[in-house]
Amino acid sequence: MDFLLDRDWNQPVRYPDPAIEVLDPRFAPYVLGSAALERLWTGARWAEGPVWFGDQQRLLFSDIPNNRIMGWSAIDGSMSVFRQGANYANGNTRDRQGRLVTCEHGRRVTRTEIDGSITVLLDAFDGKRLNAPNDVVVHPDGSIWFTDPGYGSLGHYEGNKGELELPTRVYRIDGHSGHATVVDDTLEKPNGLAFSPDYKTLYVSDTGVSHKPGHPRQIHAFDLTAANTLIAHRVFCDLGNAIPDGFRVDEDGNVWSSAGWAGAQEDGVQVFAPNGDKIGAIHTPEGISNVCFGGANRNRLFMTGSQSIYSLYTETQGMAYA
Repeated sequence: MDFLLDRDWNQPVRYPDPAIEVLDPRFAPYVLGSAALERLWTGARWAEGPVWFGDQQRLLFSDIPNNRIMGWSAIDGSMSVFRQGANYANGNTRDRQGRLVTCEHGRRVTRTEIDGSITVLLDAFDGKRLNAPNDVVVHPDGSIWFTDPGYGSLGHYEGNKGELELPTRVYRIDGHSGHATVVDDTLEKPNGLAFSPDYKTLYVSDTGVSHKPGHPRQIHAFDLTAANTLIAHRVFCDLGNAIPDGFRVDEDGNVWSSAGWAGAQEDGVQVFAPNGDKIGAIHTPEGISNVCFGGANRNRLFMTGSQSIYSLYTETQGMAYA
């Protein structure tokens, strides 16, 4: 995939774009032959946490080392600073009321209210500080589910270095009481997470290989019970040499996962069918940290790369509240 390193992003690309690879016939219906991988902007140090605001036609994302949240406008292609001094924000999502929910490496989960004020949803558990919340999703019942692997507290680059006071876990914050519970503590470094379209399955990536050599680079799946517990833990897919970070699920149940730290042949996005088979890939010139669907029809995949923002129109739609 060396051709991507030499691509002039200001020049047209011959269709079909060779950056999109069909590995299984099941992926072909989602590929638009007249759509190309686009680089929308570059200038971050480590871009993360993309979330689409349709009413504003704007993509928000975190630039963690620069301690800011940025906003890219689909109306005029402009980039602006949404929040400077963002407490090292990482993962973002939007709740059913349209509010921004953010995992901050500064050891808390927050919600930005409609008037712009910030509500701290959780910053401690059992009297101990959270490690460094990473990624977040919202359930239809209003509950907020997030991972806390602790990366932002391991150094000074993406947060404030400090001891991890709690095990690495996945948490649920009740949407009515605000009470937090641990839903899983079995993964080495729980990272990205997303629900299936029917909200009966929770997917969680494990990036434990970052601190435990040889650790599998996998996305795990759990069944979600009516009592909001996780059961039937199993491996959903394995990304081989690539590390899965953030990911999203489309309305057909396919998982579109970021892939990084594996080199030019494997970095980008890997796409998995609902049964875990790898069916497609999007190759990018830098590793991808996270993705989300957006655009007027939720058919535009946005990708946060190491330093850049990419997009690709697809023939599928992301979940309405992913």
